[in-house]
Amino acid sequence: MILAIDMGNTNTVIGGIDENRTYFIERVKTDSGRTDTEYAVNFKSILEMNQIDTASIEGAILSSVVPPLNSTILSAVEKVTGIRPLLVGSGMKTGINILMDNPKTVGSDMIVDAVAASQEHSLPLVVIDMGTATTMSVVDKKGNYIGGVILPGLKVSLNSLSSHTSQLPFISLEVPEKTIGKNTIDCMRAGIVYGNADMIDGILDRMEAELGEMPSVVATGGLARFITPLCRHKIHYDDALLLKGLLILYRKNHL
Repeated sequence: MILAIDMGNTNTVIGGIDENRTYFIERVKTDSGRTDTEYAVNFKSILEMNQIDTASIEGAILSSVVPPLNSTILSAVEKVTGIRPLLVGSGMKTGINILMDNPKTVGSDMIVDAVAASQEHSLPLVVIDMGTATTMSVVDKKGNYIGGVILPGLKVSLNSLSSHTSQLPFISLEVPEKTIGKNTIDCMRAGIVYGNADMIDGILDRMEAELGEMPSVVATGGLARFITPLCRHKIHYDDALLLKGLLILYRKNHL
């Protein structure tokens, strides 16, 4: 089993995975103020909670969009497992040609998602990852990563709306029953939820026009399961997509 870790701006996802199954997926808050020991306690508790023996972990790999915390997480994993994780970054073998102005600036999570989706779905494809930001990455029919879009995430949009308007409250993010809200809270929820669903549909329409054919569409991230069923396009949801990509990259790069 591989310990696969995806450190995002808001949450850090930690999972156990091999070619046969995903053993667990857990999330902890990403906090730059915590020490490697504090993270190690978290990771140790997660493994114990899921009844994972550290002896069964053959390797580890980290994808991160928070570089200042990389050494902290790497050290935390090493304290718990005795294994120094691989770090996804430039120079790593991915099997994907990145056709961007500056390939080194592409988020590692976007590349990992694209690697995993390309293994399981027909090309061309669009990968949607809904986290703090919503990203939509495009792989062409030749298997090249050719770009994408970055949008404000649902919670970022919702918090921005509430914090910059004196009469709009901070609310939980839920799917409303109707588009036309009858109170302020339902109006806000409808605007954020259905607005994001239609925004994704609209961008997919434009991407399809630029590609000249209909792409496969795969979505991941904690919020995707709420939004993608509301979209017009057929979107396959895969909560373990990034962990699968990390496993593939580990196999490609572990010596």
